Order: sequence, then structure tokens, then C-alpha cells
Amino acid sequence: MTRHPSLSHPFLLGFDEIERALDRVAKATNDGYPPYNIERLNRTDDEPERLRITLAVAGFTREQLDITLEENQLNIRGRQFDDKSRAYIHRGIAARQFQRTFLLADGMEVLGADLANGLLSVDLARPEPERIVRKIDILSRD
Repeated sequence: MTRHPSLSHPFLLGFDEIERALDRVAKATNDGYPPYNIERLNRTDDEPERLRITLAVAGFTREQLDITLEENQLNIRGRQFDDKSRAYIHRGIAARQFQRTFLLADGMEVLGADLANGLLSVDLARPEPERIVRKIDILSRD
């Protein structure tokens, strides 16, 4: 069976990269850990409208978390290792590792990250694009 790209309409020129990004997101596998929220923060006098990704990372220290931005892909990783010096009678909290990946639109900027009370927050913003109107000259080939 032939797969027809969803963005193959003749009026949608140059959207091949979006099609590839959608395929990448569809193939991404996550086990649901850690849970996360994405919220929109309204514009204030000091800051533009922002998006905030908040992950529940209880038990992770700042040193065990890693945030990288590679092209338009935001990767958040957490690595915990077993403490061999402890002798547990009952162990219900396992040392875990995770990776969460978010695909960002062109122009999105990562403003910063904050870890407080077991919640890791990453703020994102998209600068207001400058409106550009350009006149295209028509050549005469007579």
C-alpha cells in the first residue's frame, strides 16, 4: 500500500521537513515516565508569552538531570544510580533513568530551566516575527 503524505497538497510547498518531524514524533516511544505538563504563560510587562514544560522528577538532583537542545529537538535526561553503600530492608523507590524529547518549532528559544520541589520547569518562547512584505518585480520577456 502506498503512503500518501498528509502535507502533499499542491498549495503546501516546502513543508517536507514538517512531514519528517511528524513521522519522528509518531515513532517516539515514551513509557509515560516522568509525567509532565505543558502550559501557556501570558505575556507580562517584563516577559513575552511563554510555554513552560514541567516534569515531575522527584528524587533527582540537579547533577542527575541533563537538558540539551540539538537543532529543534529538546532532550531532557535523568540518570540515577544505585547507592551500593545502603542496605535496604524494603525498596519501593527504584533508581531510574529517563529521556523525554520535545520537538520545537523553528524560532522557539529555550529561556532557561529551574528545579524546585521535585519539579523541573523549562521555559520556552517564540520571538514575535517581523512582518515583511516584499514586492516581486515582473520581468517582460518580449
